[in-house]
Amino acid sequence: MSTASSQAGTAVVVGWVGSARDRVAGAHHLLADFGRGGTAPTLPAGDYAAVLVCRDRILLIRDEQARIPLFFRESGGRVNAVSTSARCLGNVTELERRYFCRYLTGNMAQPHADLTPFTGVHRVLGGEVVELSVSGRPRSHVWRGVRQAQEPPVPTTDGPSLGEAAQELRLALENAVGRRMGTTTACHVSGGTDSTSVALLTARLLVEGRGGPGGLVLLAGRFSRGQLAAERPYLDVAMQEIRRHSPAARPVIVDADDVADFDDFQHHAGDADEPCAHAFRAPWWTRLHAAAAERGCDALLTGCGADPIVDANPFHLHQLARTGQLRKMTEQASAWAVGSERGVRDIVNAYVVKPALPLASERITALLRRGTVLGGLGTYNRPRWLRSGFARAHGYREARIAESRFVLARRPEQSLYDAANYRAAPDPLSWNRARQDGFFLSHPFLDPEVIATMSRLPAGTAFQPGRPKAVLREAMADLLPAPILGRTVKVPFDDLYARGLRTHGDELISLCGTARHPLIAEMFDVETLCRAVREAQLGMGDAYSWDRVNSSLALVAWLERLDERAGPSGAAMPVTADS
Repeated sequence: MSTASSQAGTAVVVGWVGSARDRVAGAHHLLADFGRGGTAPTLPAGDYAAVLVCRDRILLIRDEQARIPLFFRESGGRVNAVSTSARCLGNVTELERRYFCRYLTGNMAQPHADLTPFTGVHRVLGGEVVELSVSGRPRSHVWRGVRQAQEPPVPTTDGPSLGEAAQELRLALENAVGRRMGTTTACHVSGGTDSTSVALLTARLLVEGRGGPGGLVLLAGRFSRGQLAAERPYLDVAMQEIRRHSPAARPVIVDADDVADFDDFQHHAGDADEPCAHAFRAPWWTRLHAAAAERGCDALLTGCGADPIVDANPFHLHQLARTGQLRKMTEQASAWAVGSERGVRDIVNAYVVKPALPLASERITALLRRGTVLGGLGTYNRPRWLRSGFARAHGYREARIAESRFVLARRPEQSLYDAANYRAAPDPLSWNRARQDGFFLSHPFLDPEVIATMSRLPAGTAFQPGRPKAVLREAMADLLPAPILGRTVKVPFDDLYARGLRTHGDELISLCGTARHPLIAEMFDVETLCRAVREAQLGMGDAYSWDRVNSSLALVAWLERLDERAGPSGAAMPVTADS
């Protein structure tokens, strides 16, 4: 946490503004921009949550990426406290049931809604500035985004060549990496195109002096058996190439053969500030985070977000159909089908029809695919174990409509970028680890400058059949080793998930069957949820249905441990002009 004071007031900033290397200067910059009355500056780049106490008002601010959470408690028409922890502000006996319906609609439900699990506790949204009077009375909520303020409309005509687009992306990505580098920077290296690109750029910036002085830790998890062992040759090549550019980089290889999803699940899911749908994957990331913390890292860069951001945007087909360019849409859909080894009908259904009729298509799918608990459970359908009475009473239908509008909206080609950002954060588990380990996860591919660069490109420039992420590959052609530059498929983490369910399935069923929090029985048909876990153990369902099971199990574990941790670390800050 950084604090800056001037004649304009005082700024308390968690995270970094402008550059991760100089957080105090960033706090001063934020105060200088927003401390002047009557101005409406654009939010600077960075990963931060800030409270500015000025002479005539109080401002609560989060950056557009929304990596760091910020909450406020309101009572009697006044905001009386703020915190980066919702649980710190909330009363565990006064839970907001509408929140749980919103949470259960999908993985992106938490970050883009102001609801929290606790009555009277609200979320400051990403890119939002909440203005209060000096006595804590809310005045206004203003959204001031970086990317939306600077980004021109997506063109439909021919744009820059692939080489020109690659140069733009390279510069944007270098800037994004440079902003996020700390005194000792860790880079997650998996052997894929994305993480290797980030690590190579970090190494080059350090060697050339553009990133300032500092150390580099190369962090990787290694498997010697199972499906993920096939990633090891790529990991070795990536490490060798990065160290060729930066010999001083320290490789830290974490043996992960004994890791499985759902290891110590109740601890990981219960410790999070909010329910976290990805708590099942916490053992893998916790192992890596601990290694970075032991080496004194103050920043950890990942390749997260590259898949939707720097690949061609398939929802461009929806834009063509929406604007009446049906022949061009058909031609491009055919090319897309060939490049992705899918049928034209599947492509048109996924990227043209379904975005136009999201809820209708979900209902039709549910009617056609009955038979098991998991059958027909698409992105927004109500899980059969969520009681219909609870769903009706607390707005599940409204929640899934809001979720579908956020993910697809009227312009799905733009919503793709917004949804990608919220898939990455705020991750309650990563935030909990950040307080413990002293560093933040940061994602250069989700930097507003990178997103703006890619969103300006027409589909004809970004899409190369059979060559995913063509612009990124061209941008990194001089750095990426040939085996990684040419690979198009990575081994998924399905093996970890299957092993976790085989190992811990009975424990998860027991967790549901013995749960005592009264809201669990009010919300879930526990027997049906247990049946869904058994079906997932047998490999039934798909990624969508498994996500729904995972989020429901995380909610059960979170509620069960709610009373044990009524006040996590990170005290609330009183909101008054005198504080």
